[in-house]
Amino acid sequence: MNPILVVDGVTKKYGGLTAVNNISFDVTPGEILSVIGPNGAGKSTLFKLISSFVPTTSGQVLFKGERISNLTPHVVARKGVVRTFQETTIFRSMTVRENIVVSHHLRSKASLLGFFLGTSVAREDEKTFGQSADDIIEFLGLQSIGDELASNLPQGHLRALGMAIGLATNPAVLLLDEPFAGMNHDETMHMVTLVKRLRDERNVTVLLVEHDMPAVMKISDRIVVINFGEKIAEGAPAEIQSNEKVIEAYLGSEDDAIGL
Repeated sequence: MNPILVVDGVTKKYGGLTAVNNISFDVTPGEILSVIGPNGAGKSTLFKLISSFVPTTSGQVLFKGERISNLTPHVVARKGVVRTFQETTIFRSMTVRENIVVSHHLRSKASLLGFFLGTSVAREDEKTFGQSADDIIEFLGLQSIGDELASNLPQGHLRALGMAIGLATNPAVLLLDEPFAGMNHDETMHMVTLVKRLRDERNVTVLLVEHDMPAVMKISDRIVVINFGEKIAEGAPAEIQSNEKVIEAYLGSEDDAIGL
């Protein structure tokens, strides 16, 4: 099976600092792949390179065989590679449903002027987006909070709303930025289930950066480990847990750091 996403020798330099150095890996369609590493390893920069929020110094990122690196982020998102953020894309003064409806803007057929004038195309977009938002709310089990203001949501529901916003763009590859951050155990396990359903029922390939190692080991098909901007390991969770380079990168704290 051909990879849906290829990271090919990607490097990012900021002056004399190399934040990401010649990292390569493939992502298979329908896979859940996690990128892990100690604080400051370069995970966030790598995510920004994949989603084209920052340009590469060298190397490239391919989506379905087409180069997407160094394009504008909204063009990459329209093609199907969508990055979620922790909370910055959420409008706290809007309800959950309103947030999801607004997030369909990448799929709009009408122009901004069309929405302002209420053209027939704009009205059709609004109807379609409302139906899609209701479908996403049902899929994620958010019916009870659909009319709740985002500002009133606890951490677990905020993370679920972030995923809903990503789903609204109809992604082929969804990049999740620390989807389990700040959650208790029950919330984390619920989110793990949602991410797996996203892959299994919506055919979305998932790439995530995360610090919660027990959750990563539970959810991942494969794991890529980076340290000091370089890839030091790649493989199934069981391989990663026993990899000496990974253990050393986490200062030998196997029990706490990588879920052993």
